[in-house]
Amino acid sequence: MATKKYYVVWKGVNTGIFTSWDDCKRNVQGVPGAKYKSFPSMEEAEIAFQSGWQAYYGQNIKSDRKAKASLPTNNYHHHDYIEDSIAVDAACSGNPGPMEYKGVCLKTGQTLFHFGPIIGTNNIGEFLAIVHALGFLQKKNLSIPIYSDSQIAINWVKMKKANTNLPLTKETEQVWNLIKRGEQWLQTHSYANPIIKWETKLWGENKADFGRK
Repeated sequence: MATKKYYVVWKGVNTGIFTSWDDCKRNVQGVPGAKYKSFPSMEEAEIAFQSGWQAYYGQNIKSDRKAKASLPTNNYHHHDYIEDSIAVDAACSGNPGPMEYKGVCLKTGQTLFHFGPIIGTNNIGEFLAIVHALGFLQKKNLSIPIYSDSQIAINWVKMKKANTNLPLTKETEQVWNLIKRGEQWLQTHSYANPIIKWETKLWGENKADFGRK
C-alpha cells in the first residue's frame, strides 16, 4: 500500500498543500522555477508551507539529519511538538451544557486566555478557542503554531464555518453570537499560523486540557 504524501507548492499556478501528485503536477508543470516538495504528514506540510521554500527546497529531509536539524521548526518531526506555540482546549458539561475554553503557552504553561462558561458544546468551544488564539497572536504579530486535539474544530476553522447543529434559543444566543463573530473574523482576516492536530497518543494530554475526562 502506497504511503500517503502531502505536496507543498510554494511557487506554481496555484500555491498551497495538495493531497495527490496529479494535483501538484498540474500546478507546477511548465512553471519556470516552480518550488514544491512532498511531506509525509499534513502537520509537516503546513509548517513547510508557512516557513517558505528557502528552508526546504533542494533538501532531502527524509534522509538528511543535518538538513532536518536546520529547519526553523524547533527540530519538529512527527514525534515532537513545537514548544514555541499555543495549545487550546475546551470542556463542556453536557451536550449542550456549560462550556469554557482556554489557550496555554506550551513553553511556559501560562494561561494566555480563558473564556466561559456559557451554554454551548465541546466542538463549538474548540472552534472558538482556535479563532481566539488566531486573533490573540495576530494582535501580537506572532506566526507561531496553534495546537488543538479536535480535528473537527480544525476543519471548521479551515472551512471558515462552524458546522454545528446547535439550535438557536434564548439559552444559546450568546454562544451563537460568538460563532458568527468567529466566522466573520475568519472570512475577513488572513493568518500565517499553522493549526496542528495535537497527537494525544504521542504527547499525552494537551497542556490546555481541563482534566475532566
